[in-house]
Amino acid sequence: MPPDDPLGLALTRRHFFGLTSTGIGAAALASLLAPDAFAATTGIHPATGGLPGLPHFPPTARRVIFLHQSGAPSQIDLFDYKPKLAKLEGTELPGSVRNGQRITGMTSGQSSLPVAASVFKFQQYGQAGAWFSELLPHLGGVADHLAIVKTVNTDAINHDPAITFLQSGSQQPGRPSMGAWVSYGLGSENQELPAFVVMISQQSGLNTDQPLFSRLWGSGFLPSKYQGVQFRSSGDPVLYLSDPQGLGRDTRRHMLDAEAALNQIRAESYGDPEIETRIAQFEMAFKMQTSVPDLMDLSKEPDHIFDLYGPDSRKPGTYAANCLLARRLVERGVRFVQLYKRGWDQHNDLPRDLTLQSRSVDQPSAALITDLHQRGLLDDTLVIWGGEFGRTVYCQGKLTDGNYGRDHHPRCFTMWMAGGGIKSGITLGETDDYSYNIVSDPVHIHDLQATILNRLGVDHKRLTYKFQGRHYRLTDVSGEVTQKLLV
Repeated sequence: MPPDDPLGLALTRRHFFGLTSTGIGAAALASLLAPDAFAATTGIHPATGGLPGLPHFPPTARRVIFLHQSGAPSQIDLFDYKPKLAKLEGTELPGSVRNGQRITGMTSGQSSLPVAASVFKFQQYGQAGAWFSELLPHLGGVADHLAIVKTVNTDAINHDPAITFLQSGSQQPGRPSMGAWVSYGLGSENQELPAFVVMISQQSGLNTDQPLFSRLWGSGFLPSKYQGVQFRSSGDPVLYLSDPQGLGRDTRRHMLDAEAALNQIRAESYGDPEIETRIAQFEMAFKMQTSVPDLMDLSKEPDHIFDLYGPDSRKPGTYAANCLLARRLVERGVRFVQLYKRGWDQHNDLPRDLTLQSRSVDQPSAALITDLHQRGLLDDTLVIWGGEFGRTVYCQGKLTDGNYGRDHHPRCFTMWMAGGGIKSGITLGETDDYSYNIVSDPVHIHDLQATILNRLGVDHKRLTYKFQGRHYRLTDVSGEVTQKLLV
């Protein structure tokens, strides 16, 4: 052995075989267990961090804002106007309408399923005369920008599996979220901000609401760099982003360079994609130390913008403030922005709590559409609004004059979309007189997901990731693009 080869001198035979037991051997074992993990992240597009060859075709949307209304808004009280219910108030839901369909354990024990007509008045808006509840006057004002889909339907009847299904295409936890799939496939147009950002607004009603879990914006079996980054409303916008007191930026830069060099040695030895993710995330965090404070500083916004979004827009963490931040994020090239608004689970006291919820959401949602349109961003930004399922026409609990609650209803519910190559000023789908069953143009959750990806220029059947021997996709094994929604 050459005397000028210190590595060779230090590497005894026993040392070599010791390394293979935890190094080469471990890498080989990992490649056998998850062979695609070592190939899936190769060939990354240098400009965006997405996959080469994507988008599959010219996109009409470059970015997405998903306004998820957690808890399930009542379509009967907001969008799906059913005037005949007034005459049926208190009558039993006909068996021919329910048709043996399952209901939750919260109402299956009731001796009666009495029809509860909405106490709210409805009005038509826009050139097409779309119906909106009196609780949503601002959204009615932008009706000509919206595509209202009354026939969305899902497979799940309880909150957690339903939200998981909407966000990941599966009722079971562990799959990548929609934002993670988009981040994986398309990357970001801004390398100083995450491709996928999440913000949460708390409930405005008085009743408690369903929890939200970070796996809803997780990356599942995709590399963890594709998971959503949650922005907070107080303290550091992103946890652990700030440097310790007394640590200068140059020092932090030197530390990251040294750590990256060590991690790179490890990555080359083991081939673990999570090590590459760690390097990339450290770099992103360093860049975010300057990009995030500028993003979160709303003091540069003029007064008329705050007036547009409403008085809550000056209060960090509110739905209004987060809608304004969503516009600022897509303006800076963030690919997927996920807003969660908690508080829509009105099993009782619906007239009171739905009023409070709608008041906090109506103006900011409409303002976001108006703001994007005025800035020329709505044409290539896809906005989606809706919950995980709908609410029943029958009352949960005791029906009284002016007060009622509604149970979960997966058979049909309403969502709306705007911008990004979606037709504007239309209402798609019809439900029966009880808003219980779909009469025409059903849109399954997988159809909705396929349509969102289509507007981004992605064929939902071709954006896949091999895991445990199977090629997975957001829409699982079904889903068709809803052509009637496309421009």
